[in-house]
Amino acid sequence: MLDVRPLAMAELLPCVCVLALLVVPLLWAVAMYNSLVRARQHVHEAWSQIDVELKRRYDLIPNLVETVKGYAKHERETLELALRARNQAFANGDGSPNDQARDENKMIQALGRLLAIAEAYPDLKADRHFLELQHELANTENRIQRARRFYNGNVRDLNTKVQVFPTNIFAGMFGFTQAEYFEIDEAVRRPIDVGLDQRP
Repeated sequence: MLDVRPLAMAELLPCVCVLALLVVPLLWAVAMYNSLVRARQHVHEAWSQIDVELKRRYDLIPNLVETVKGYAKHERETLELALRARNQAFANGDGSPNDQARDENKMIQALGRLLAIAEAYPDLKADRHFLELQHELANTENRIQRARRFYNGNVRDLNTKVQVFPTNIFAGMFGFTQAEYFEIDEAVRRPIDVGLDQRP
């Protein structure tokens, strides 16, 4: 006759231990993989915020050039340089963070030269439209700096996970790689001086 008595705890213990030895490492591996996916998604999300702010700046530059052009017609080379740098940075917007940073460095230098022209034209410095553009540019520069810090923080977190044991094993197995920081050259690291302290 078949014995249908309940299994004693001592008889279940080996089964539970074997099951735990299989399930716990599996859950741990899933947690490691998911943490890498989350870190990579945070980097992508942070980069898209930088992209939004850079495009905002790109939209301001042609308006700023046109405003300056009305007062400083003989500064044509500087005006064209600013537009060329803006167009190049905008066109290469889908590149890597290093490529984008290179283009941004050129554009920031050209924009700084463009804003320096205002010093020679008191009427331009007093123009309401020019002052509004300066103010909007200053706000945009602050937002870009915040977005860059947020992005680089997320890159640091992802790169740490990709490098440290044991997540580096999963990163290698599933193709997770380090992300690039969005670095600005030391020469242009300071925010663009938009001259807001010189308002009349």
